[in-house]
Amino acid sequence: MDLIFKILFYLSGFIIVWAMIGYPLSLKFIGKVYKRRKIEKDYSYKPSVTVMVVAHNEEKVIQDKLNNILGLNYPKGKIEFLIASDNSTDKTNEIVRNFIEQNPDRNIRLYEVKSRKGKTNAQNEAQKTVTTEYLVMTDANSIMDKESVKELMATFTSEDIAYVSGRLSIINQESSDVSSAEASYWDSDMTIREIEGRIQTITAGNGALYACRTVDYYEFNPIECHDSAMPPLYAVQGKRAIANHDAIAYEKAGEVIEDEFGRKVRMNRIILKYILPDARILNIFKYKWFSYFYFGHRTCRYLLWISHFLVLISNCLLISESWFYLMAFVGQVMFYLLALVRAIIKTNNKYLTLIYYYCVTISAQWVGVYNILTGKAKPFWEKAESTR
Repeated sequence: MDLIFKILFYLSGFIIVWAMIGYPLSLKFIGKVYKRRKIEKDYSYKPSVTVMVVAHNEEKVIQDKLNNILGLNYPKGKIEFLIASDNSTDKTNEIVRNFIEQNPDRNIRLYEVKSRKGKTNAQNEAQKTVTTEYLVMTDANSIMDKESVKELMATFTSEDIAYVSGRLSIINQESSDVSSAEASYWDSDMTIREIEGRIQTITAGNGALYACRTVDYYEFNPIECHDSAMPPLYAVQGKRAIANHDAIAYEKAGEVIEDEFGRKVRMNRIILKYILPDARILNIFKYKWFSYFYFGHRTCRYLLWISHFLVLISNCLLISESWFYLMAFVGQVMFYLLALVRAIIKTNNKYLTLIYYYCVTISAQWVGVYNILTGKAKPFWEKAESTR
């Protein structure tokens, strides 16, 4: 029995350490080995593009978003704008209609989804009306850099590139310790994605800004999200999903832990499937670096919830074995106690905040798994007001 506990302890411990420390460090080393490999760009490439904005009750931000996308630096004759309103019940649709009337010289359309089924369903429905060569997706509360579409299109330099993700820049990282922790997470994750993309393909994108060929669009189940679903799909098809971090979208992170926790629960609404979405990913001889990238960046991270539980329980049962197991158990308990202290006293200490934020992230994974197992996972969610 002790052997089983030891296997669980070391295997779970490896997953945690590899996901959070080992894999990022290995990517830095691999990036240096492949330092001459760069993302190519062709700024003369200007295909027809539809910028799609999905909105549900976004009356607070939709006017700013509309003004933002009209200011994009891209040939007027080659860019269209499509607002997919996911059964909005506030003034969102009215604001969009008025904006369309005030700008008759621009190709702006409103697509009204009659039954709210979430962002992915709205994209699926609205995409069927698109006739341009490319689709650029962006969120209603994200402000796009004026060069972002030009940057995204310039990166489609070969037929095997099916997806390009932009960079999400957090603009309120100094507003609270929560938004600061989220900004730190994104900064580190962007570094990883940049290396993955120039070597072969990224494992996930971000919903604030990304693009794909219209012919490559896939109608996913509404419970899924493009961030997690698109890159692995294209990789299995032998295509590439890459990151161009010169294409930028600016967005607010949640400023209170309740908002950020809710967002992470929503992100984990299909976590069990994405531990390994397709068994073919394991074929390292065919998918090469992508197999390595997905295991380290996705599979291990999606297993953190159960790994932390198993490493704690198995460690507890092995305490009497040696001083090493005793120290490991004390270390784990201290880690969680520090998170609890941060939750109670709400200090701004950077290190306590990072520990607390990490524990909140793991808790959100557990809630996501619970929602899946109890049938409570849903394709739509209530937006975080502090991000507006």
